[in-house]
Amino acid sequence: MEIKADHLKSKALVLTVFFWIGPASADTVLQGQVVRILDGDTVEVLDAGKQTHRVRLANIDAPERKQAFGDVSRQALAAMAYRRQVLVLDEGGDRYGRRIGVLTINGRNVNAEMVAQGMAWVYTQYNNDKNLPTLEARARAGKLGLWADIHPMAPWDFRHSR
Repeated sequence: MEIKADHLKSKALVLTVFFWIGPASADTVLQGQVVRILDGDTVEVLDAGKQTHRVRLANIDAPERKQAFGDVSRQALAAMAYRRQVLVLDEGGDRYGRRIGVLTINGRNVNAEMVAQGMAWVYTQYNNDKNLPTLEARARAGKLGLWADIHPMAPWDFRHSR
């Protein structure tokens, strides 16, 4: 009877994950520990098989490292995620070989938290999270993080100016 209960719990967990992240990506979940913070929207995750995955946080764009608030944004992400166990809901890859994904820690959406704290912009060109624009508007209104700057420069504008 105990084996049957464990089997049912396993099935329930799989179904929960399946419906939570959707059928198209139910098998694209990466679990591991964040071992490196490259900038405010890119981390490296070490999985159980000791393979490192570079992950670009989906839907957001943080200041570049040589840009105003670049180091602050990186430090904010480090405070939330460094050495923490994470679940990455993988949304595919990019041309640089990185995985694109939503980083979660204990069910908390780190990507959304970065926007809510004013540590990143919504990457409108690629955004598919309908909640992020509202979080960004609140951060702007509260002059949080990079929004404390009178004229913050979006990372995509910074990259094009170089």
